[in-house]
Amino acid sequence: MSVANWCVLAACALPILTVGMAKASAGMKSPRKGGYDNHNPRQWLGQLTGWQQRAVAAQANGFEALPLFIAAVLMAQQAHADQSSIDHLAIGFVVARVVYVAMYLLDIAVVRSLVWALGFGLCVAIMALAG
Repeated sequence: MSVANWCVLAACALPILTVGMAKASAGMKSPRKGGYDNHNPRQWLGQLTGWQQRAVAAQANGFEALPLFIAAVLMAQQAHADQSSIDHLAIGFVVARVVYVAMYLLDIAVVRSLVWALGFGLCVAIMALAG
């Protein structure tokens, strides 16, 4: 498997890990005391505030970013573009997404938006490799 393909897997796992932080922050509390409610997860997530609420939003954006990234990697590989270039850009995308999540959790909105644009640009650059 190429580095870029591993990056696709990492990008797919990142949203799950992101919201997992919000769920884990509830600790071992019972749902009645504010702990994670696996019987009503959407309702529980909707009641979060602060960084936990931003983690849920970052998760949603992570899932939204996946189709473009996956398509870009597949297009470039299918076109037999230089795999090393695809790999480097894919690593850049995953790093950008990790930074994006951190900026979201820390509520640094302007930097977060700039990093989002960088990630989008990296996807376009991978697609451009397809010719």
